[in-house]
This record gives sequence, C-alpha cells and structure tokens, in this order.
Amino acid sequence: MSTSVDDAIRALLLLMPRLVGRVKRTPPPPELASFNLAPRHLSLLAYLLFEGKLGVNELASRLEVAPATVSLMVGDLSRKGILRRREDDADRRRTIVSIAAEHHAAIDAWLGRGAAAWRAALSPLTAQQRRMFVDTLLAYERAIGDA
Repeated sequence: MSTSVDDAIRALLLLMPRLVGRVKRTPPPPELASFNLAPRHLSLLAYLLFEGKLGVNELASRLEVAPATVSLMVGDLSRKGILRRREDDADRRRTIVSIAAEHHAAIDAWLGRGAAAWRAALSPLTAQQRRMFVDTLLAYERAIGDA
C-alpha cells in the first residue's frame, strides 16, 4: 500500500498531539511528585535508567548539552536525594552518577514504560529502518525549529 506524503502528514498531524498528550498525562509516581521534576530532568533520568551509572561528561554528550548543564542538574537532583554521585576510583577527576537505590523502582515504573514501548515499536524494524525513523524525527525537529 502506497502512502503519499500528504497522507503521511495527515496521519502524523493526528498522531503527534496524541503522543505528546499521553506523555504529559503520565505524572510522576507519588513518591517523586514533591520533587518538582522538570522535563529536562526526564531525559537525564531515562539515560541513567537505561544505561546505568554514567559519568557527567558521558551524560552531557548523550544529552547533547554542556557538561556544566549536566553538573547543575545532577547537583540539583543529588540534593533532593534522587541521584547519587561519587568519584571514579580509577580517575578521581571523573564523577559517576547513578539513580539513588531508594528511587530506582519508582523511576523505573514511571519512565521504563517509555523504553519498553520504543523497544516494542522498533524491534520489528531492520537496523536501516530504525536509523531512518530516528533520522526522520531529527529532521522534523530541525524543520520545526527553523519555522
């Protein structure tokens, strides 16, 4: 079945607001509600949940922001007890960040569903199709940013 560009746009104009709405309607679990987590914290927490312990520079690279930005977020979340930071035993200049054990289950229950949903959606695709999908979303983000 062939889908024209206009047909695909129509489908996405219906789909995207529903996706965004569902994400916005997924409140943090009660045990995290008092922390006033901002959207910028979600990507950081999701990376730590998905990847495990990471250094500040690794987080900055993956989040595509400056290390100073990540340091500020990590400092804020560490003061709230959501994250733990420690020096890397092999390199004392390197800070290792992880989700605090007492909050890991709540964060996993909250953000882990998104990772599982992406895995279900992307697993049937070939590596090339997955790359095309991600590249298409990136191109959309650039185009909407230019508008």
